[in-house]
Amino acid sequence: MIHRVAIVGCGLIGHKRAKALAGARVVACADVRRDRAEGLATAIAGADPTAAVPVATDDWRVAVNRSDVDVVIVSTTNDVLAEVTRAAVDAGKHVLVEKPAARSLAEIDAVMEAVARHRRLVHVGFNHRYHPAVQKAHTMVRDGAIGELMFLRGRYGHGGRMGYEKEWRADPAIAGGGELIDQGVHLIDLARWFLGELTTVDGFAHTYFWPMPVDDNAFMLLRTRHEQTAFLHVSCTEWKNMFSFEIYGRSGKLQIDGLGGSYGVEKLTYYRMRPQMGPPETTVWEFPETDSSWAMEIREFMADIDAGRMPDAGLDAARAALVVVHEIYARSDYDFPRR
Repeated sequence: MIHRVAIVGCGLIGHKRAKALAGARVVACADVRRDRAEGLATAIAGADPTAAVPVATDDWRVAVNRSDVDVVIVSTTNDVLAEVTRAAVDAGKHVLVEKPAARSLAEIDAVMEAVARHRRLVHVGFNHRYHPAVQKAHTMVRDGAIGELMFLRGRYGHGGRMGYEKEWRADPAIAGGGELIDQGVHLIDLARWFLGELTTVDGFAHTYFWPMPVDDNAFMLLRTRHEQTAFLHVSCTEWKNMFSFEIYGRSGKLQIDGLGGSYGVEKLTYYRMRPQMGPPETTVWEFPETDSSWAMEIREFMADIDAGRMPDAGLDAARAALVVVHEIYARSDYDFPRR
């Protein structure tokens, strides 16, 4: 089935989503800046001269309510993610919404209520799950390559840029928080994907460097009911962009480094313990090709729609991440979340 798609939010992520939509047809582009909607529509038409030029509009409701749309991609700022998603579900559309899917539990609960009423599917854009090194590591863990999981350690950060404190991510009313709700939800989601439900939350968020009313660093200590532990740190004072995710089992370790681009070549290292212990056997896989996570994520969601299957990276996963975010903000005297 060829799905007909409306893209709401035509910035950088909207363009990434459009490029990954093999096998689907974009019929509408919406953005509060009409020139950006027109720019994406023109780019889409240029990539496939045989296809009709998508309609461009500055009113997302027009795009969402079109009768020729069955899937909506929501790649807006955080303050309207939930509103657009809920409206799309009410209009009978399936939705891919970017993380964190909402700024608060109240916002995401309202979306979940709409989904329950209309029985539509919503996938949340946790594209880090779909990086090849992460996919391979998850399969190896599932297959017992490192034995029973004990704990994991994740670090993720960038260094910002001049004027970062003036961007929308620095405005709590728009973003719903700072680095924790931005890059932090990716690490929280990966920790939960590998370890299972996180039942105990400890952590601290703080603003160390950027003159903004949101956090620029967050530290998390999360545990399952079996005391498997995730120690996570996200930062926008990481002066050299980095991604590191280490998974420790009783018989080995998996280490993921890099995400491509400025984060370095994506790499998975497998350390397999020997019976006599000592230095482990080491195997390294590198993934130097272009980031394929966006295309793989879209393909999985389209397959979910065709099969009527609930997305694995869905609203439940987003809500679980927001629970952690809210707990840590409460402990850190930030009052971002709106209940």
